[in-house]
Amino acid sequence: MALVWSVLFLCLTVSSCARIGNVSQKCIEDTTIFLSDLSEGEPTKYAVQMYDAFGKVGSDIEGGNVNRPGSRQECQLAKGPGFSGRYCQVFLKQDPIQYFVGICVPDSCEEEEVQMLVVYETFQHASKSLIPPIPPLILSESTQSIYMTQCFTSTTPDYAIIISLLVCCIFIAGPLAATVYIAIIRWKWQKEVGPGVDTALSTTLNHYGTLMPNGSPTTNNNGCVVQEATLTESCKPKEDIRKKSCLYKFMQAFSLQSNSAGVLSMVNAGGSYTSLNGIRILSLVWIISGHNIQFSAYNNLDNDKRWRKAANNNPLFIVAYSGPVYLAVDSFLILGGLLSANSFLIVLQRAGDTISLRLVASFLFKRLKRVQPLHIFLVCIVIGLFPIMHRGSYWSIAGDEIKNCRKYWWSNVLLMNNLLPVIDICVPWSWYLSVDFQFYITTPILIFLYRLNKYALFAVSTVLMVIPIVASGFITAMVKLPVHQPTTLDYETYYEFYYNKPWTRYGPYLIGVLGGIFLNTKKGPFLKHQWQAVVGWTSSMLVMAVMVALAYVLREVPEQPSAPHAIYQGLHRTLWALAVAWIILACEEGYGGFVNKFLSMKLWVPLSNISYACYMIHPMLIILYNGQQDTPTHYTDITFFYLFLGHTVLSFVLGYFLTVLIEKPYMFLKGFRG
Repeated sequence: MALVWSVLFLCLTVSSCARIGNVSQKCIEDTTIFLSDLSEGEPTKYAVQMYDAFGKVGSDIEGGNVNRPGSRQECQLAKGPGFSGRYCQVFLKQDPIQYFVGICVPDSCEEEEVQMLVVYETFQHASKSLIPPIPPLILSESTQSIYMTQCFTSTTPDYAIIISLLVCCIFIAGPLAATVYIAIIRWKWQKEVGPGVDTALSTTLNHYGTLMPNGSPTTNNNGCVVQEATLTESCKPKEDIRKKSCLYKFMQAFSLQSNSAGVLSMVNAGGSYTSLNGIRILSLVWIISGHNIQFSAYNNLDNDKRWRKAANNNPLFIVAYSGPVYLAVDSFLILGGLLSANSFLIVLQRAGDTISLRLVASFLFKRLKRVQPLHIFLVCIVIGLFPIMHRGSYWSIAGDEIKNCRKYWWSNVLLMNNLLPVIDICVPWSWYLSVDFQFYITTPILIFLYRLNKYALFAVSTVLMVIPIVASGFITAMVKLPVHQPTTLDYETYYEFYYNKPWTRYGPYLIGVLGGIFLNTKKGPFLKHQWQAVVGWTSSMLVMAVMVALAYVLREVPEQPSAPHAIYQGLHRTLWALAVAWIILACEEGYGGFVNKFLSMKLWVPLSNISYACYMIHPMLIILYNGQQDTPTHYTDITFFYLFLGHTVLSFVLGYFLTVLIEKPYMFLKGFRG
């Protein structure tokens, strides 16, 4: 009987496959053999492995466990007669749910062919589909439709991977070569001069004239006297490094010896605005906590619905709920605006208070040196390193990153990737760099207007402040956007029209620029009475609390244009920025109290020095962690707290190395004088 059924099933399958167009004969034959061997009375081992690798319907669908990843590893271990197992994922929609199912097919089938086989319901076993829909008992009867198929393939290094890895090596090679060069020069100098010379002298070759700590001459073990200004002629190195000062300074700027000391210093670089370090790090940690959960909530949780319900209804989830979390980005924007204004005013003062195109170009180029080396390095990492890394069943997001970066890397180089459709953005969290630089260009213009006519600055600033408020509210009403970042693919319009666009985000940056101008040009203290500080602190804390609370009150996606959603969306970022601006002003004016003491702790300074690298690397770590999982993640508070700690610590460790290897060397690179 089993033999009769197998023959009948084989005939039906072959007949069905024969009617499928655009599918190779080899794919049809291998698929038929797999299904035939699976239908035998005693199925062959490889067929059982391939069948077992298919995703099965699990428990707790009501709680959000809808994805069926199957087993990628088991599929790839299966060896059939003339073919091996190939792991693919079929993305399905069964209203109102979207989910994917892992399947195992012969490796002779291409991705497009697999989709055709699924469409024609080829994968049938014992008259039952190997990709069954969610049972109607759990989900009301609805049609199961396919909207995408992707297959995992082994990556063969091509020109894009090779070039990207080569660029990464070049980025790292310069600082490493400089480090070795400086170490060798110092060793030679110490060997020639002797070990008794003060450490400060032996570690800074181009500063022969440095005084000793006590201001008196010092004698080393070789009897060489170190005078207040020079070494005695007999004790100088045979090859005077001063003759190569240009090369030495160049190498010094690139070396780890120089950059490590600067990064780990607890001295605030600017000497003022010390509260900014604490604000920056707290904002960064808040963003990491949000990304830690939000990236997983896209497709990694097996209790997604239960997590959403908990996060939506419990204000304690402020560390995870996307509405409040991403107000931290607006904190970054106000800091960026304030520091850009401060930096340009300092440059302008050094240039004799004369604004020129050359001065503006130098100002913008300095910013590019600050952000682009590390940015481009990480884009090359995605293109060159991601494809050869281990892949799990949840690799789809990382896979999308590879495709986007291979195709649209140029938008990152030009700092305009925020203007692309969201599905095409390479390293999508770098949209902030694009927006920040687009805003950075406006800083010299605003300061020029300030110096030209304060009333002109006021008029232009008013218009620029109103534009993002009106644009955000109008877009929210017309497109019926939620007030928070959605975690489903249904709401790509949130990014497409609103979230990362300069015309909706300029308000906080403008407040930062105006705040920077004010703090740099004010003649005396702004706060003259304690009651002013009390009113300011009360107002700012109340505004922050209301902005966070309203994100929960307005959490539902509006079905019709909603005035409350539009008003909140238009105003909340600007109001949040004003509250942060008050904190900075109060701390600078001496009314910060314990808040200023906390935000100005020296601990924040070295962490602030590596914050940019930490921001850029932490989403990659989260994506790689999620992408290498073969089973879904079950959300619990303690599990994700541990993941948050792990991602945060690793981000700061790698952030340090990226800062001293990539960011600082190229940021300090400039014209050297001999």
